Amino acid sequence: MKEGFTIIESLVIPSDFEAVTHVEVLVDKVCNNLGVNEDFYGNVLIAVTEAVNNAIEHGNKKEALMEVNVFVSDNPIEFCFSVKDQGRGFDFENLPDPTSPENLLKENGRGIYLMRNLADEVEFEDAGRSVNIYFNK
Repeated sequence: MKEGFTIIESLVIPSDFEAVTHVEVLVDKVCNNLGVNEDFYGNVLIAVTEAVNNAIEHGNKKEALMEVNVFVSDNPIEFCFSVKDQGRGFDFENLPDPTSPENLLKENGRGIYLMRNLADEVEFEDAGRSVNIYFNK
């Protein structure tokens, strides 16, 4: 994560898609507390839940005993959701383009594309086990 951020919230959930509702509640709380414009609320919600879903499915392989950590950090000009899984990581530098014709009909492969298009910045760390999703205020 970039320098100058202070953690303002955190959450630990099991690798279970039903636990994503707790993340949605966290996003609501953070967006309310930071005064996020409701026009951008949907971007935050979709980007963060995509990251958590990816952590559960691809990172932790839906292993119920593995956890997903969500941290929210803040500074005067932006805020950041960090999502960390306990998996092996992945090659985030070489992802297939979900907009190319051979990928258009695939059922998955759009999560990171969505995150990058809905957030102001997306950064991967720890061999892809951690993603930081930045939003300008």
